Amino acid sequence: MLPTSSSAKGKSGPQARPNTLFPHYLRRIVKWQQMDIEYTFWQMLNLCTSPKVVYQHTKYHKQTKNQWARDDPAFAVICSLLLSVSTIAYCAAYDHSPGHAVFVVISVLLFHFLIIGAILATICWFFTNNYLREEAPNSHVVEQRVEWLYAFDVHCNSFFPLFVLLYVVHYFLSPLLVAHGFVPLLLSNVLFMVAVSYYHYLNYLGYDVLPFLERTTLFLYPIGVVLVLSPILFLSGFSPSRYFMNMYFSQRVQMQL
Repeated sequence: MLPTSSSAKGKSGPQARPNTLFPHYLRRIVKWQQMDIEYTFWQMLNLCTSPKVVYQHTKYHKQTKNQWARDDPAFAVICSLLLSVSTIAYCAAYDHSPGHAVFVVISVLLFHFLIIGAILATICWFFTNNYLREEAPNSHVVEQRVEWLYAFDVHCNSFFPLFVLLYVVHYFLSPLLVAHGFVPLLLSNVLFMVAVSYYHYLNYLGYDVLPFLERTTLFLYPIGVVLVLSPILFLSGFSPSRYFMNMYFSQRVQMQL
């Protein structure tokens, strides 16, 4: 990233604040008494029903805390716990050994949520700061940048409804979804199409709320790709459910087919 004259001026001002936010965020992970659990569940509910309301509160958070990112890790912690519980449920139904079940839980939590989330957050953080920020009209305007932790917040927000669809709803429908036939194939592709499309829609809302970004509709473009690919995958006979279930539980899934 090439430095600009305005970014150099901002290093000693408000832009230095995010550098101290991340250690504080990590320290609060082990302090349950400081987490706002009730507000976190309110956010999770509204992300599935009225996501714009959640991002309206993000504006209030910026006005009161002078930062876009959460300073409370409760959302990421609860997401991790719910993901672990759902994966344990999958293991109880489909796994063949306790040792492999432990491996599945750890790999799903680390890879599906944290590692992929950190990678996607870094890509979006880099892309928005380098290509979507509006140019400051003059040198007296304080330059604003997307905080990396905010980019990770956006991923967590977008991930939760996807989790509900692909880890909870999918779990109860999995005996049907892994079967062969027209209906299981159609339901599997539709479920994944809706989940992934909604993820990218929430991703768009998360960056569209930032007043210093422009052309945020670019975050909606992956939805078009999903809408094009889904019928192709369906017509080719590809079942996302069988594919992902076979990655971890191939032995038990094959026995049930």
